[in-house]
Amino acid sequence: MAVEVGFYGLIVLLVLLALRVPVALSLMAVSLGGVTYMLDWSIAFSLLASTPYEFVAKWTLSAVPMFLLMGFVSFHTGLTAGLFNAAKVVFRWLPGGLAISSIFASSGFAAVSGSSVACAAAMGRIAIPEMVRSGYKPSFACGTIAAGGTIGALIPPSILMIVYGVFAQVSITQVFLGGISIGLLTALSYALIIFLVSWFRPDIAPRHSEHSEGYTARQAVLEIWPILVLGLLVFGGMFSGFFTATEAGAVGAAGALVISLLTGKLSWPILKTSLLETLATTSGLLIIGVGASMFTVFLSLSGMAGFISQAVSGWGPTYLELMLVVVLIYLFLGLFMEPFGAMLITLPIFLPVFELYDVSLIWFGVLLVKLLEIGMITPPVGMNIFVIRGVASQYASLVDIFKGVAIFLIADLLVVALVIFYPDIVMLLVRD
Repeated sequence: MAVEVGFYGLIVLLVLLALRVPVALSLMAVSLGGVTYMLDWSIAFSLLASTPYEFVAKWTLSAVPMFLLMGFVSFHTGLTAGLFNAAKVVFRWLPGGLAISSIFASSGFAAVSGSSVACAAAMGRIAIPEMVRSGYKPSFACGTIAAGGTIGALIPPSILMIVYGVFAQVSITQVFLGGISIGLLTALSYALIIFLVSWFRPDIAPRHSEHSEGYTARQAVLEIWPILVLGLLVFGGMFSGFFTATEAGAVGAAGALVISLLTGKLSWPILKTSLLETLATTSGLLIIGVGASMFTVFLSLSGMAGFISQAVSGWGPTYLELMLVVVLIYLFLGLFMEPFGAMLITLPIFLPVFELYDVSLIWFGVLLVKLLEIGMITPPVGMNIFVIRGVASQYASLVDIFKGVAIFLIADLLVVALVIFYPDIVMLLVRD
């Protein structure tokens, strides 16, 4: 009977999400209703009283606002503004060099951001106008930046990876290390797509750009040295074991503030804006996390997670069959859900299944973030597409941007296939 309540709860949750009820409220409502039905209303409300504190009080979650603050300060003070120019120095000689530069500049921005949306917004303002002036088809220029933005959640510090590490109870540092591999592989696959498009269709992406000339390596280093120092400080200390991923967040935030202050770019309005944006983003993430924690308790009490594990064990799918189901589910959820909601409502179900199959939860976390980020550029609710539409509305419509990003989905699916067939791609840098 309790298992049936769990299934009904899942159906109600999906209905609420389809009606566009906020994810956090949907999770809380289903959890409270389900626990009340199975046990008692007093137990349900004690769950509501205790869960928020128990979730928010997790020490590792303190890294979320710290990394967010590092990213917002770096962006608003202009520390990241020179990344695109610096990338052009290296890649401008390639066919499609401007677009390839934007992809690797997005990778650099990812190292101080952790957010796909922030990465797309920042690079969109800088790179799209220059690409259009250089002869790129506007839809392709916008699609390139929308796709490049997804790297923001793959290369550490990734906020998605931090939250996953907390829920899956795995080392965030190891998930970060796995993220480096898949982030760089994604960037290389996008660059290959751009190169091929430019080579065979120069009317879409010109082989050479006159606008990228006249910028020297010395100028590039002078512009990006603050980001290089910040990255070396955070990742050097974290991956060398000098401090943990949680402590790295505080080091990064403090480093961004100090560097911005020393370069004369930090002002009170910028600091205020960065703090408010950090507070708003953190609050939104934490309230979804609270709802997901309550939903996990509800599923545990109903016995649904165990029932699904037993059902999968009885069905006995092969590894590839299981992965095909998982990929299809997350690609489907990505069509209408934002990444945090899609991740947190499914983890209570999938984690026991992967433990049953003895699949590395670090590997799965990295693959999961990749799958969720594909949803950021798929219709009809690809958030990166709407962000690019907001910053480049004069260049392309929503339909044009979706068309421009479509070819990059081929690269994404190829990366997913490679990671599934060759898990060592992710685990290469992970220390056991």
